[in-house]
Amino acid sequence: MKQHNFSAGPCILPESVFKEASQAVLDLNKTGLSVLEISHRSKGFVEIMEKARSLALEHLKLDANEYAILFLQGGASYQFLMAAYNLLESKAAYLDTGTWSAKAIKEAKLLGEVEVLASSKDQNYNYIPKYYTVPSNLDYFHCTSNNTIFGTQIKDFPKSDIPVVCDMSSDIFSREIDFSYFDVIYAGAQKNMGPAGATMVAVKKESLGKVTRAIPSMLSYQSMIDKDSMFNTPPVFSVYVSMLTLSWLKEQGGVAAIEKKNQEKANLIYSEIDRNPLFEGFAAKEDRSMMNATFTLKNEDLKSKFDQYTKEARINGINGHRSVGGYRASMYNALPLKSVQVLVDVMKELERKA
Repeated sequence: MKQHNFSAGPCILPESVFKEASQAVLDLNKTGLSVLEISHRSKGFVEIMEKARSLALEHLKLDANEYAILFLQGGASYQFLMAAYNLLESKAAYLDTGTWSAKAIKEAKLLGEVEVLASSKDQNYNYIPKYYTVPSNLDYFHCTSNNTIFGTQIKDFPKSDIPVVCDMSSDIFSREIDFSYFDVIYAGAQKNMGPAGATMVAVKKESLGKVTRAIPSMLSYQSMIDKDSMFNTPPVFSVYVSMLTLSWLKEQGGVAAIEKKNQEKANLIYSEIDRNPLFEGFAAKEDRSMMNATFTLKNEDLKSKFDQYTKEARINGINGHRSVGGYRASMYNALPLKSVQVLVDVMKELERKA
């Protein structure tokens, strides 16, 4: 029996995707070859890559004439440096909302000056800073849309007259946004797309070619675009499963439809956190993430009992990050509502028996 998987990542994927991917490991589309051994230069894989890129553009509602979709390696952490290499000429603006944005800031400082416009570090990143202004004389503005560790999410992006770069690793394809607002979007696959190994990057083509430094080929967005995201051997299996997941998302009705389901899941868990006297939420209510609900027990003496109940209910992956403690329920696109209901029922059971 499959567990209710609330892991922050690598995370749950649709059951239909697991089944199709497992068959492809043995035989991809009756070719007599496994997806694990197929040449990345073969017609079969080129079609997979093109479909994955096309579906990504479709879900993001981006024009293929203006934007390029890349599937790269190195995770979002590699993009902390790659984005700066391609866009940072002298000075950039960053919003500090957690561990990953702090790491992005650290990497950008290797290449130029960084102005941190606002930070929520003063309260252990339990809120999203507001009431700051993005300067118009800098190279770009960088933010992280969703913070898995702390359970916060940007609801309204600031007005900006400069290019905007966004790390959307943990909420890509989960809600409708005007994605054309961004010049660069990057997201590790292992949250809402596929297994670890690939990172999707959406790049506005006109934002490139404006820095004077020589960019190493493996760090150049233009090099990757020129080779159709296959400058070197791509992460074939991760791209394939991402394509399957993006196809599944289309079958569900796209981003608009999945957002309604995600909101329903979030409403269910947060309503219980706020109602149940044994628990309290970590993130500020107005900044709560639809993807990652963070919460703690008011009485730590109940921890062993709650952990026992969750184990018996086959709930997996809800331990909070060490930076926050407590619990974290990650509710990515493929997590069914019934799994959230099981967790809520366990929380109610603890209340009854406490």
